[in-house]
Amino acid sequence: MDNQNWQDFKEKKKVFLAVFLVILSAFLAALVVQTTVDIQNKIKEGRYIGQEIEARNTITISGTGEIFAKPDLAITTFSVITEAKTVVGAMAENTKKMNAIIGFVKSQGVEEKDLKTTSFNIFPRYEWLDQIECLSWPCPTGKRVLVGYEVNQSLEVKIRDMEKIGVIIEGATTAGANQVGDLRFTIDKEEELEKEARSQAIDKAKTKAKELSSQLGVKLVRITNFSENSVIPMPFFALKEGVGGGGAAPQIETGENKISVTVSITYEIR
Repeated sequence: MDNQNWQDFKEKKKVFLAVFLVILSAFLAALVVQTTVDIQNKIKEGRYIGQEIEARNTITISGTGEIFAKPDLAITTFSVITEAKTVVGAMAENTKKMNAIIGFVKSQGVEEKDLKTTSFNIFPRYEWLDQIECLSWPCPTGKRVLVGYEVNQSLEVKIRDMEKIGVIIEGATTAGANQVGDLRFTIDKEEELEKEARSQAIDKAKTKAKELSSQLGVKLVRITNFSENSVIPMPFFALKEGVGGGGAAPQIETGENKISVTVSITYEIR
């Protein structure tokens, strides 16, 4: 290598070394800055370790609204239980009676949308025959014999004309219903009355909260929680079994239903 080439090589080496040192210095500076930021963040996080979220002072107030209303809808169930030696015979007799019940109920103004079959069952009936008197253990068993079938069909009926409840019950039993039960009274549009009861409950709770905050010398800031509980009892009429037709229509008293809503409101105070 001649002298000129050697000089050029040395110059290039110096330039490369200078560039390398600049890049290395920049990298080290960036690393120091990043390390410093991480340390500061860890210090800030450490200040909150073991500390709970700032507790807020609150009070919870309850209020109850009650609405009393006379029921406008009665719901009851008519059942026909039929026994016969054959399935065909039991079904034929059961169908005849149930169709008669449906026809009578419709004649009293009950619409088809308010009639619903809730159950239909066919059961075999067995009896134990030739049982021997048991004098020692084990006792011998008799012979189980199929003696017939039972058909059980139930119809749920919604009665909107409350004056006809007794008449419909008496007429359905005359038509063949041998079990009447689950008579209950309700209100067709309970949601509207429930809203009214809720509004009363909220007003009572707010009024109580203002009075209490004044007595305690605190200020209501905002509502932080709300909950409610609704109670709508449904009166039931006594179950009747083996009802026979042809008698006088029973007197049915519907009374009143109470719709109750209780609310709880939590306020932040200061």
